[in-house]
Amino acid sequence: MDKLSEEKIQTALKELLSWEFTKNLIQKEFTFDTYMAGIDFVNRIAAKAEEQNHHPDLEVGWCRVKVVFTSHDSGGVTERDIRMAKIVDGIVQ
Repeated sequence: MDKLSEEKIQTALKELLSWEFTKNLIQKEFTFDTYMAGIDFVNRIAAKAEEQNHHPDLEVGWCRVKVVFTSHDSGGVTERDIRMAKIVDGIVQ
């Protein structure tokens, strides 16, 4: 899958809430009321990532989870990353 241009990424991000584009990746930090709510979120992301065969980098902290997508094989952000960001946003809604 081809890497998206910065213009296409910025256009796609307008449809996503609070995702940021930087250094060939998109990222967002989610906050939770409890640590275990964050862990539950990570497990739901993991299940969706397996279904889509596209896995994020995850950083887990106290009541927060940072989600990062990039397509390493394409050298940056692709449609797969945008699609997964939408899926992740849907998990918390």
